Amino acid sequence: MSKIEEFEALRPLLFSIAYRILGSVAEAEDAVQEAWLRYDGSSTRPASAKAYLSATVTRISIDVLRSARVRREEYTGPWFPEPLLSDPYEDPARAVELADSVSMAALLLLERLSPLERAVFVLREVFGFGFDEIAAAVDRSEAACRQLVVRARRHMAAGRPRFAADRQERQELASRFFEALKDGDVGALRNLLAADAQLVGDGGGKAPQLARAVVGAENVARLLASVVPRLARVEVSFERQEINGQPGAVYRDRDGRVLQTLVLDVLDGRIQTIRTVLNPDKLAHMGPVADAWEITRELKRAPRQGS
Repeated sequence: MSKIEEFEALRPLLFSIAYRILGSVAEAEDAVQEAWLRYDGSSTRPASAKAYLSATVTRISIDVLRSARVRREEYTGPWFPEPLLSDPYEDPARAVELADSVSMAALLLLERLSPLERAVFVLREVFGFGFDEIAAAVDRSEAACRQLVVRARRHMAAGRPRFAADRQERQELASRFFEALKDGDVGALRNLLAADAQLVGDGGGKAPQLARAVVGAENVARLLASVVPRLARVEVSFERQEINGQPGAVYRDRDGRVLQTLVLDVLDGRIQTIRTVLNPDKLAHMGPVADAWEITRELKRAPRQGS
């Protein structure tokens, strides 16, 4: 195989590694591109293109994450990963690990780890790399990498819910949720939400966003039931879409431009957290982005139902 053929065959894996380390589609794509430039510019062919490129994209991602940490600390409001509509890498032998590791909840847990812990955890626990390969990728001893994995597992386990919902349960609950959302049915929405459910938005200061998280089934249900029907009156629609492996939806304006994404975190038969991303910088990889500020102004001008 030529270098470009080897690289293209490995691109899905490289992107998936970088995205889990960085939580950003754009930064992951840039890391993969930089890995290609280094591979293409190398005068020698490594014994294993997979080992070389995986190590390269990991090192690049660690460096990017270290600088991104500062920006995230200064971020306006809650920070969420960029929405991922589909994970390009598939491995039937690790399907469960892959699906679990790309969820919004898991990526937010990964934010608790140091960049090095995060990279080692992703390579070992998600993609099943051997400790010899990981040690070469992060320039640490195998013993040090084992210790990093142990610490990372401990941090991740402390933040994980005790019981996870299965795929069918999530989808059934999501179907009922979105039907109730279309109808603006407060009672039906409330019955699907956990008592301490939260609605949290990431606008990054670049789009209208909630001043703080809305907490409690009644509060969340009433807010959703009041806002979504009003959005329909200014021709904003939503389409069901799996996002980061979870039930969700993409909202679009009348011209088909992306306004926001919404993701449901389901646990123990109820919706625990609803996360929305409105920051246009985090939606740009999905296509043209709507002007959320203009839609907000249009909503204020639109007549209320019954008036």
